[in-house]
Amino acid sequence: MTSRPEQPATALGRGLEWSPSALAALRPLALRYVWWSTPDEALARPERVVAQVMNLGDQRDVEVMAAVLGDRALQEVLIHAEAGQFTERAWTYWHYRLGLAALEQVPPLPRRVFAG
Repeated sequence: MTSRPEQPATALGRGLEWSPSALAALRPLALRYVWWSTPDEALARPERVVAQVMNLGDQRDVEVMAAVLGDRALQEVLIHAEAGQFTERAWTYWHYRLGLAALEQVPPLPRRVFAG
């Protein structure tokens, strides 16, 4: 029995690399946490699926996602988050959990900037 080599990683958004196995692991999460889109539409921007799970996910889904993707991918999603993707509570939790902030030194949530 020969094993098929994994397809090359797909570069999507902010320089993150998403392997086919990572995208496959995100598919059921996309269905559950990005309910307004089809999984294929949601997975066109996997970093948004990851942010949504980081913000709203239950413990089991978060643990599965973190085990598959690793902390570095989660850090990149958090570092490049868009305004409105995280609640203050989730933003603070993930900065501490991923070692991106010292106690009482969490950066402010991303904000939209309007020209005008």
